[in-house]
Amino acid sequence: MTARLLRIAHRSAATGEDRECFLYLPRDFDVDRERRWPVMLFLHGNGERGDAGADLEFLLANGPLYEAWIQKRELPFLILAPQLPMYGRDAHADYLRNRTRAQIPVRLAQGVPAPPAAQPTDGVLTGALPDEQLPHGPEGPPMGWSLLEADLLALLERVLVEYRGDPARQYLTGVSYGGFGTWHLGARHARRFAALLPVVGYPHPEHAAPLAQARTPIWCFAGGRDRAVPLRYFYPGLNRIEQLGHRCRFTIEADMGHDVWTRVYAGQDVYTWLLQQIRRERAPGG
Repeated sequence: MTARLLRIAHRSAATGEDRECFLYLPRDFDVDRERRWPVMLFLHGNGERGDAGADLEFLLANGPLYEAWIQKRELPFLILAPQLPMYGRDAHADYLRNRTRAQIPVRLAQGVPAPPAAQPTDGVLTGALPDEQLPHGPEGPPMGWSLLEADLLALLERVLVEYRGDPARQYLTGVSYGGFGTWHLGARHARRFAALLPVVGYPHPEHAAPLAQARTPIWCFAGGRDRAVPLRYFYPGLNRIEQLGHRCRFTIEADMGHDVWTRVYAGQDVYTWLLQQIRRERAPGG
């Protein structure tokens, strides 16, 4: 048996358009037809937006889908990866406006390609004091994943029903814009997800209460040299969660800039940790 990468068509409640998303099926998916699989919902960053058709392959650039499909790692998850529309963000970012399909990694018939080189970092190593003046509200940066909330929940339910997903093992992870989306969606549906893994996206203090009440396991990552999402903005939300009697696992990759995801998803410990988290009960609608 071999792993498969499916394109799942759906009608977006957010845009009214027909769109597609990726669904990765592990190698052994068809071996035991009674087996239920953990589901990982991955929310990409700003640089991978697109039309969810011809642009969908930009989602292979990084994250767990890159590891499972391009690097051929045997990750025992159904990996659901939708795509954010542009929402005009290409007018504000050169890396979106000037990207080409040559940047999309290719799955090789034999072997795997070399991983991309690390992004250059500058500046000296420093600590960071908390900054309560957060630049964004609980929805995160503008034109982000909060706009697709209904789509994401509908896709998750479809994977649970049609692809034998395990309701007790639904995991939510994302990078940058997707990290913010992980906090927002995870807080709004705290009893749905068995664990959250936000990477280089900070929580808002308003996320704290539902996550603390649900005792949602959370492992958050930040970059010590990250200028796009500075370390000082992580502390207000994380401290508020602790004040409410819950605690997040928080890892600072002090030597890295914004591309912390390359180290996080290339390792094994985050996948092992996720699989240890199981939510036995879900609230109605959660």
